[in-house]
Amino acid sequence: MNKRLLWYPAIIGSFGVLIWIILQKGQSLPVNPNHLVPAKPVAVPPATAGWWHYLDNLKHPLGLLLLQIILIMVVARFFGILANKIKQPAVVGEIIAGVLLGPSLLGWIAPSFSGFIFPVESLKNLQFLSQIGLAFFMFIVGMELDISKIRHKAHDAVMISHASIIVPFFLGVWLAYFLFTRFAPANVSFLSFALFIGIAMSITAFPVLARIVQERKLTHTPLGIMAITCAAADDVTAWCILAVVVAIVNASGLMSAFITICLALVFVALMLLLVRPWLNKVTASLMSKGREKAAVSTVFFVLLISAWVAEVIGIHALFGAFLAGVIMPASTNIKQLLTDKLEDVSVMLLLPIFFVFTGLRTQIGLLNQGDLWIVCGIIMLVAVTGKFGGSAITARLMGQSWRQSVAIGALMNTRGLMELVVLNIGFDLGILSPEIFAMLVLMALATTFMTGPLLDLVALSEKRKQSLTTL
Repeated sequence: MNKRLLWYPAIIGSFGVLIWIILQKGQSLPVNPNHLVPAKPVAVPPATAGWWHYLDNLKHPLGLLLLQIILIMVVARFFGILANKIKQPAVVGEIIAGVLLGPSLLGWIAPSFSGFIFPVESLKNLQFLSQIGLAFFMFIVGMELDISKIRHKAHDAVMISHASIIVPFFLGVWLAYFLFTRFAPANVSFLSFALFIGIAMSITAFPVLARIVQERKLTHTPLGIMAITCAAADDVTAWCILAVVVAIVNASGLMSAFITICLALVFVALMLLLVRPWLNKVTASLMSKGREKAAVSTVFFVLLISAWVAEVIGIHALFGAFLAGVIMPASTNIKQLLTDKLEDVSVMLLLPIFFVFTGLRTQIGLLNQGDLWIVCGIIMLVAVTGKFGGSAITARLMGQSWRQSVAIGALMNTRGLMELVVLNIGFDLGILSPEIFAMLVLMALATTFMTGPLLDLVALSEKRKQSLTTL
C-alpha cells in the first residue's frame, strides 16, 4: 500500500481532533457580561412535520425569486415554441405566457397558488430584474439600428415612418378625448393621458419586425429593406417623442417641462457629438491591442451612465440605454461581441420576467361588462386603422405597389414588446388605469399576432398573380 495514501487520514484526523479539543475547552470559558445579547427563541419544527418544514425556506426572498424565474422560463419557453409552431414570433407566445401567469388566468383558477408563487411583496424584485433586462435589450435594439440606411433611403422611409406615427398619434389623441372621463386615473391631466394613448398607438416593434423579415427571408428584398428602414426611422422618432412625453408628464409645470426637454436635447447632442467619437477611439484602440474585456467594460460604463443621466433628467433610463446603443461604434467588432454577451441573457432570461411582470399587472377580468369589450374593440380598430392604414396608404403614395404597401403596413402594425415597454412606463407613472392598461395589452397582442397572417395573404396574392401571368 502506498504510504502517501496514509497522509490524508493522518492530517485530516489530527486536525479534526485538535479542532474538537479546542471546541470542548472553549465550552468552559466564561461569557463576557459586557457583550451579553438576549437570546432569541428558535422555532423548532414539530417532529411530525417531517421534510415539509423545508417549504418554509421558499418564503425566503432569494428562494422565492429563483422559483419564480424557473417557472417563468419554463412557461415562457413552452408558449414561445407553441407560437413558432403556428408561424408566430416567439415573443407572441411569451407575452401570452405572461398574461396567463397573472391574475387573468392563474390568479383566477388558483388564487392560493398564485398568491404563494407571486406574493405582492415579491413583485418589486421582479420589477427590478425586468427593468435591468429591458435596459440591456433597449441597448441591443439601439445597436441594431443602422442609421446609414435611414440616411440613404431618407425620403421614402422617413415619409412612411413619420406618417405611420402622426396618423395613429392623432387618432389616439382623438380617442383619448372620449375615454378620458371614464378611464383616466384620478388627478391625471388630459394632456398626459392623451399623449400616452397617442404614443401607444404609434409604436412599432422594431426587433420583432426585424426578426419576422429575417425568418421570412426578406432581408435583402426591396420589401424587407424598406420595412426595416421605415421601422428604424419609426423607432428613433417614437422613442424621442416618448422621451418628450415622459418629460412633460414628470414636469410640475410648463417651465419645468421646457427645462427637461432642453436638458434632454443637450444630453442627446453630447452623446452624439462628444461621447460617440470618444468611444469609437477608445474601443478601437483597446480592441486593436486585444483588450476585449477593457473595451466591454468601457461600453458597460457608458451604458450605465447614459441610463442614469436619462433617469435623472426625467426621460426614463430606457431611453438612455437605447441612445447608448445607437452611438456604439460600427467600425470594430465590438457590436457583435456585446450582442453575443447580452442577447441570450436579456432575451432568454430577463425579458420573460418582464412579460410575466406585465401579465401580473394585466387584469382581463376587469373587462367584465359588454361595453368594456366594445371599447377594447374600438381601441384595436383605431390602432390598426392608424398604423396599418397610415403606413400602407403612405407607401402607396410613395410609389410602392399595393401588395408591397399592404405588406409594409402589416409589418409597421407590429407592436409586440416595444408596446409593452411604453404601456408599463405609463402604468408606472400612474397615467393608465388597470382597465385601459389591460385593453392596450390585448391590442398589442392582437396587432402583433395579425402580422403573420396578413403577410401570408400578401404572399398568396403574389403567387396567384404570378401563376395567372404564366398561363
